[in-house]
Order: sequence, then structure tokens, then C-alpha cells
Amino acid sequence: MKNVQDNLSGIRADKWLWAARFFKTRSLAMQAINGGKVHLDGVRIKPSRKLVVGDRLTITRGRYSFAITVEGLSRQRGPADTARGLYSESAESQQARRRMQEAHKLQGDVSAKPARRPDKRARRKIHQFKSRQLNQ
Repeated sequence: MKNVQDNLSGIRADKWLWAARFFKTRSLAMQAINGGKVHLDGVRIKPSRKLVVGDRLTITRGRYSFAITVEGLSRQRGPADTARGLYSESAESQQARRRMQEAHKLQGDVSAKPARRPDKRARRKIHQFKSRQLNQ
């Protein structure tokens, strides 16, 4: 693993989350951290927080939560196989996520996509409706 470096003293949390492929861009990782979606040992962190091997993170993405332990550090975003080597997820976290997926599947919680994109007139109506909701 050329991109994984265990001899780093620490790496920024937003950069590590991006390299571990939890978020597609560093700015999305930063927004998640600032929004309180990433916790280190139960405490909110800042994007500039240095992560080291052994740190335990809780990452919330949508309705799913990941409880992971940092296993390696990388300054670059690499292939998915390399990214999976940067962390290990707890068995409880994996089971909880699977149960939640099954529950949503059983409830029929899959939202139906519209047949087509809204046209200009429909978009105007949507914007009018949303602006009316904001003004009330």
C-alpha cells in the first residue's frame, strides 16, 4: 500500500475522511464535520483536528451511522481497496446498519422518483410554494 503511511504523526480529519472515501470531496467532509455529523470518542471535532491511528470515530451519513477505528493514515485519495484499509468498522455498527436497511426495505421506504424532471412552469410553481412556506 503505497498511499497508506503509518509513520505520519497525524492528518486533518477532513482530509482523512476524504481519503477514506466517506465523502466525495474535502468540502463535503468539512461540511459534515461542521454540521456535527462526525464525533471522536463522542465529542464533536473540527475539520483541522489531527487524527492518529487508534482514534474511534462515529460518522453519520444520511440515516446510517458508522462506528470506525482509524487503522492507517493517508494524504492521498486512492483506490477503494486502499481506502478500506484505512479503517475498521465495529461488528455492532455493521449489524445495526444491516438491520436498519432491512427495516426500511420491509416498510417500503423507497421513495418513488418522478417520471421526468419538472418543466419551467412546474419549477416556478415549486419555487412559489417554497417561498410562501418560508415567509410564513
